[in-house]
Amino acid sequence: MSAQLRPQSLPQARLVLLGTGTVGSAFVARYQALQQRQLNLPALHVVANSRIALACEDAPDAALSRARDAQRGAAEPVHRLEVGRLSAGDIVVDATASEDVAADHAHWLAQGIHVVTANKLGNGTAYARARQIADAALGGNTRYGDAATVGAGLPLLRSIRALVAGGDHVHAIEGVLSGSLAWLFDRYDGSQPFSACVREAAAAGYTEPDPRIDLSGEDVRRKLLILARAAGVALEADQVKVDSLVPAGLAALSAAEVDAALPQLDALLEARLQQAQAQGLKLCFVGRLDAQGASVGLRALPVGHPLAGGSGTDNRVAIHSDRYVTQPLLIQGPGAGAEVTAAALLDDVLAIVNR
Repeated sequence: MSAQLRPQSLPQARLVLLGTGTVGSAFVARYQALQQRQLNLPALHVVANSRIALACEDAPDAALSRARDAQRGAAEPVHRLEVGRLSAGDIVVDATASEDVAADHAHWLAQGIHVVTANKLGNGTAYARARQIADAALGGNTRYGDAATVGAGLPLLRSIRALVAGGDHVHAIEGVLSGSLAWLFDRYDGSQPFSACVREAAAAGYTEPDPRIDLSGEDVRRKLLILARAAGVALEADQVKVDSLVPAGLAALSAAEVDAALPQLDALLEARLQQAQAQGLKLCFVGRLDAQGASVGLRALPVGHPLAGGSGTDNRVAIHSDRYVTQPLLIQGPGAGAEVTAAALLDDVLAIVNR
């Protein structure tokens, strides 16, 4: 009888990790730590990036290191070749920011392969793609683990989906959704140029490799789209009004030229900071969705505002619904960092294995 009550596991399932950058490296480190605790994990079969795929055998950290140093190999995308060898019940972990990889999520789900992702280009771009992913997971009886795409694993998506499943109606979602921008505006006090703070954030690994993705509001727009769709709102990217912090001159440069041109940000941000400080307000970069529409941009908020608390890379999200009318449901915690993102990915892997 006791054996029948144990959670069903997938002892033969294979795990393929796509992405060998900071998040992929943190994933392997946490995977090995959980292995030592004897958690029920599928075998980490292969680690792969855009250049090479390597079998892990008993040394995933060694395979990871070799993959990071590899030169370009096959002409066909490596991820497609490797995942093509998987079977129903296996799991792909997408720790990339690749459009090519995200474009294959629905195909894998439909084949019975589970997908766990930190890549926002699946559910955070065109609504048609998000709908295709949901339909593929339903048809393939598979799971799409996307907790790491917003809030680095904070229980945001799970909470919104639970409210909707319970019959609640979400009226508005607003939040500081970028850990990197949260850190920047917590750090920036006028004692040094804003560009210096951006370089600090990049060196700490808080920003995307190209910090313009964060500063433009594009990263927050993608996250807001993911949250909206979890709430049942068929929001399209072009319906989100975005107030970018990136001036046109900086936006036009190649990635290699960005760092030297970051001081183009300084005068604009200094003026915004001084204006906010003169009114006793705090600068926060906020995404908001409500009945009037969706927007992303820099706001000057009273220090007592629900979104003005927190520090460092904290995300802080307020959910307004039928259930939470007088005051919103607040969810707060670290919203950036490879370790918390990797933990969220492995949480979703374990949820699949132990379901």
